[in-house]
Amino acid sequence: MAHFQTRPCDTLPRLWLISDARNDRQLENALQRLPRGSGFIYRHYHLSHRERAARFAALLRQAKSANHVVVLADDAATARQWGADGVYGRAALHPAPGLLRLSTAHSPAEIAQANRARADMALISPIFPTHSHPGAPHLGPMRFQALAALATMPVIALGGMNPRNARRLRINHWAAIDGLTP
Repeated sequence: MAHFQTRPCDTLPRLWLISDARNDRQLENALQRLPRGSGFIYRHYHLSHRERAARFAALLRQAKSANHVVVLADDAATARQWGADGVYGRAALHPAPGLLRLSTAHSPAEIAQANRARADMALISPIFPTHSHPGAPHLGPMRFQALAALATMPVIALGGMNPRNARRLRINHWAAIDGLTP
């Protein structure tokens, strides 16, 4: 497992696939289609612990065969036990030596938390309308840029993201749930 806290920004994955109950059936195909060295964030909150661990193990093998960075939405101990490269979400606000830490942020206060925690990357969302939360408010490009400017770490745009919206934002890092599955 690599030590990520000192990893230069330009070596972090630019493209991230995030797992969800909605895209579970397409994950193998989506992982195969991702460029080598992309990122994969495994959430799968909808499964029991045992089912979640088994599904993670199967997807981890495939992701690692394509040199993808694999991040787990769980605590650092579980991430290490399962063989993940990092942690996602609230766990990223706690020390996790040797693991990549991806925090989530929806507001200036959450960006400030990620900055204080010295997270490796922050996922800012939702940028555009999403299938996850139909009709919910979203940031839009200008508010996204304003939040990104507050971050001391690289940011990942999330929420309604696809290749077209990534070009529109002119960003280096973006993630999707539905935007990367066939």
